[in-house]
Amino acid sequence: MSEQQSRRDAPTGPTSFGAEPWRPARETKAQRQWRPGRRRLRRSIQATFCSSVLCLQAIVLFFVGMTLFGLHRGEPSAPWFLAGYTALAVIAVLACAVIRRPLGMAIGWGVQVVMICSAWFEYSLFVIGPLFALTWWYAVAKGRAMDQENKRRERLEAEWDAAHGYTGPDGYTGPQDGQ
Repeated sequence: MSEQQSRRDAPTGPTSFGAEPWRPARETKAQRQWRPGRRRLRRSIQATFCSSVLCLQAIVLFFVGMTLFGLHRGEPSAPWFLAGYTALAVIAVLACAVIRRPLGMAIGWGVQVVMICSAWFEYSLFVIGPLFALTWWYAVAKGRAMDQENKRRERLEAEWDAAHGYTGPDGYTGPQDGQ
């Protein structure tokens, strides 16, 4: 008998937390560890913004490598363009995994420098490179500011909750003292 079928056939009524019949047979680790009243960890907006820019830039870098390969087809440097820009695109995608660390930001800035310097091989990158660099700068600056604002709001919310006796979804009984 499968686990899902045994859950469906389980008797209804008071059960232990996590063994309810309506729960799916397979849950993720985060779903198994969740308890009522637990707050979700907030994702970094800066990391999300920067990862988005790097992934989009990786696609553009791959196509730049293919373009330079096609333009220099008869030269011995052609395969190096394709290999180099493909490797740079892979590095940009892998940098998304460490974007919260200083190394990830340094790799991101390095990708921006390479993109701007690539304009010496293809003139259209004189426009595309600085635009990506501006987008990267905006993602870093605005993402950091939004993360700081979210931390400030969480701190103020926690202070308000403590001052007004709010204990969370489980223990919350409504407004206190006629408020």
